[in-house]
Amino acid sequence: MNPQYKHPKYHVAVDCVIFGYHEGELRLLLYPRGFEPAMGSWSLLGGFVQEDESADMAARRVLKKTTGLSDIYLEQVQSFSEPTREEGTRVISLAYYALIRIDKYDTDLVRENGAHWWPISKLPTLIFDHENMVHEALDRLQKKASFDLIGEELLSEMFTLLQLRNLYQAIFQREFDPGNFRKKVLSLGRLEKLNIKNTTESKKGAYYYRALQGDVEKTFDRVVKF
Repeated sequence: MNPQYKHPKYHVAVDCVIFGYHEGELRLLLYPRGFEPAMGSWSLLGGFVQEDESADMAARRVLKKTTGLSDIYLEQVQSFSEPTREEGTRVISLAYYALIRIDKYDTDLVRENGAHWWPISKLPTLIFDHENMVHEALDRLQKKASFDLIGEELLSEMFTLLQLRNLYQAIFQREFDPGNFRKKVLSLGRLEKLNIKNTTESKKGAYYYRALQGDVEKTFDRVVKF
């Protein structure tokens, strides 16, 4: 006779740290939780993993349902599994961070969810351990941006080096020397200079760039050093 085992019962969820960039600030999409516990409090967007899907599929489903976007940069951050992280039941959550263009999402869907874009520097109090999730996701984003080009996921298809530097300053919450930053990002070999100028930044105008698509040889020099 096979021994009988009693397995613990718990739920598996995904929580999405959704970053966007607008008016010189890195922003986070939050919504007021619509059910207990902590109903009405600000929360990350998430949901439970269904029996017929992986955690990645669940995260993309949540993003599609709330923003209308499917082609989104998405990366798993880590698991959050403290037994007491939620009241009433055991929930293990897999946190993801996503990067989306604020000018492309479905505003009606976001409005239906009561969601709101908050500046990363002025976040409200979040439920449970969601503040820790945001902290870990921002750390992961900064590490990615320190080695690779972040821009095509958060900026328009064409952008100037000033616009790219402003984005990096928003991500890292500090200033960068213009000359050093220019040298570093161009050394990556990830940008194509266009024969089009933005004349709003200076009298002389600033050339637009765009991110090269496809396989590009990687550099191992950091854009930003911690």
